[in-house]
Formats: sequence, C-alpha cells, structure tokens
Amino acid sequence: MTTTILTDIEGTTGSISFVKDVLFPYARAALPDFIATHQNAPQVRALLEEVGSELGVSYDDPTITQTLQSWIDQDRKHTVLKALQGMIWQAGYRDGEFTAHIYPDVAPVLRQWHAAGHRLAVYSSGSVPAQKLFFGHSNAGDLLPLFSAFFDTRVGHKRERQSYQRIAAELGAAADEILFLSDVVEELDAAREAGMRTCLIDRREDYPQPRLETAANGHRRVESFADIAP
Repeated sequence: MTTTILTDIEGTTGSISFVKDVLFPYARAALPDFIATHQNAPQVRALLEEVGSELGVSYDDPTITQTLQSWIDQDRKHTVLKALQGMIWQAGYRDGEFTAHIYPDVAPVLRQWHAAGHRLAVYSSGSVPAQKLFFGHSNAGDLLPLFSAFFDTRVGHKRERQSYQRIAAELGAAADEILFLSDVVEELDAAREAGMRTCLIDRREDYPQPRLETAANGHRRVESFADIAP
C-alpha cells in the first residue's frame, strides 16, 4: 500500500531556531516598507482589509502594521500574517539573504520515499507560498518537486481533528493511509482522532529533554527521519 506522508515543517524537517531567529526578524523588519510600497496592490490590499475589519480601521491605517508586528512577536498563527510573511520572505530567498534550514537526515529520506512511490505532502501554519519557498530554497537544494500537495491554516487549525479530515478528503485518501509527522503532540493527537497514523519527531536540537512515555501520549517517537518506517 502506498502511504501518503504528511509532514509539518518547523521542528520537524527544519529547526525551530531558523524560523524564530531568521525568518521572523526578517519579516518584522521588512513589514513597514513592504506595506507602504504594496498596500494598494489588490492581493495585499485584500489582506490588509481583512485585518482592518478585525480592528475596525481602514486598510491603510498605520495601526495595522503595528498590529502585524506584534503578532509576529507573539508567533500568532493568523492566516493574513502568514500570507504577508510569505510575500516578504520571497524577496529574501530570491536575493540570497538566507536559505531554509533542513536537518541533514531529512532530504535523503524524502528522496527515498518519493522514489518508492509514497506521496509527500506538507501541512504547516506557514502559508502555502511560504512552504514552497522553504522547500524550493533549502540548504539541501530544491526539494519542491518531491511534494505533491501543500496545506496551511486555511484548511483549519493544526490542533483540530476536522482539519485532518479535510486534508484526507482533499488528498482522496483514507485517513489510515496517511502518516502525519510533527514535533507537536497536540497536533498529532488531532490527526490521530481523525484516523491518521502519527509519528512524533523529537529532535534533541529543538527539544533537549526527550519526550518519553506519557509525554509522547502514545505516539510513535523518533529522533531522525531515518528511523521512520512508512
């Protein structure tokens, strides 16, 4: 049986520190100029209007920029923020400001799975365009061709069972044919409730204290992609 392998990004395929220490500060610093320059572009304006509606202000109100920056500081998983960050990161990747961090064990295993006929998909709180930038500009090269589907929080939040049910439906796969990889136990709980198989990625670089027994909440636990048998 061909398995669909659905993977998270941050803390799973790449380090949490890359996102926290490289991507977030870059987006925060670039946000004011980006909004000032592009706020009347249709796609950007629609996103700003969505935030403005939440705040009760116009799309060009300066408090929107301040709010978005505060959301970055809070690591808020807001769909609009993720979309805008993806647009900003595109320039950073293009200009060689950074490349995405991929753990050394990840790329060889992804290639093996792909060659074996397994379907690879991504589910991350980062926007789909940001996910594609990440895998297309990684320190392991362009991994984008390995993946056939991408999902972000527009399908639902990652700690809700319904999100994984929607993903299975969109993939046209039975839930038990999907293996979900994540470093977050609560996300794995939701995927398991939806019927998916799960695996906790518990890397020492990101989680110095191993999450064993009750801390893993019954999910299979590995410290490397090389230890996963789909």
